[in-house]
Amino acid sequence: MRIRPATAAELPALQDVERAAGLPFRDLGMPEIADDEPPALAVLERYRGAGRCWVAVDERDDPVAYLVAEPVDGALHIEQVSVHPRTARRGVGRALLAYAADRAREEGLAALTLTTFAEVPWNAPYYARLGFRTLTEAELTPGLREIRATEAEHGLDRWPRVCMRAPL
Repeated sequence: MRIRPATAAELPALQDVERAAGLPFRDLGMPEIADDEPPALAVLERYRGAGRCWVAVDERDDPVAYLVAEPVDGALHIEQVSVHPRTARRGVGRALLAYAADRAREEGLAALTLTTFAEVPWNAPYYARLGFRTLTEAELTPGLREIRATEAEHGLDRWPRVCMRAPL
């Protein structure tokens, strides 16, 4: 599995990955997440243009997973990581996170952060196995508080969510 920066031409394929990755949420009683639209092309392009949109590609060099991130309060915040279900459980997400961690170290950032669903097996429990720790409310940085407030405005707090951090 190779990881590299996404190209502009691949951004629609990333939306397809996102749609497919969302489908398993339906089985957990979270149809709103399953039906949620992927990030707009302009949003993905903003991450790509900043050099923070990476893809895992198959043997044909087609994206099967992606990760977008941005610096927030001295850490690289993982805004989204999505793996197509046909390539799930093969270490692709782990490889993308390791790649992002390497890029964060190169930038002198101290950690990776993310927000995620607390009770979805492939969310918080998965990230905990990879070395992420759930932050307490008192540990949230101003940027993470802002991200969580935006998520709440979008209705994501209907299900328990947490902020997590992995030191680099």
